[in-house]
Amino acid sequence: QVQLVESGGGLVQPGGSLRLSCAASGFTLDYYTIGWFRQAPGKEREGVSCLSSSPDSVNGRFTISRDNAKNTVYLQMNNLKPEDTAVYYCAAMRGFYSCLSYVDLEYDYWGQGTQVTVSS
Repeated sequence: QVQLVESGGGLVQPGGSLRLSCAASGFTLDYYTIGWFRQAPGKEREGVSCLSSSPDSVNGRFTISRDNAKNTVYLQMNNLKPEDTAVYYCAAMRGFYSCLSYVDLEYDYWGQGTQVTVSS
């Protein structure tokens, strides 16, 4: 079965950290462009980070990485803020594309999402 499964979400205090995982099954992530997105209640989905062929990646405040041996992509999130509260999704598109336009790609696969809540 081809799927992406996110995990690692939860409740964290402001300033805390979380590491989200995006595990692929039924295909290998080696030659895929990976995007992380999030959607907060009442807001549109927005891009968070992207990883294409190294070192083409968009990180910002978060760090994305890939472990080919585990067929998993990670999103390390540090210094979390309440405004980071959202459901986080990973998506995969076969091939390497520029992360400059990753939010516009038509991804082949999407995960089901994992909830991240930042609150004291």
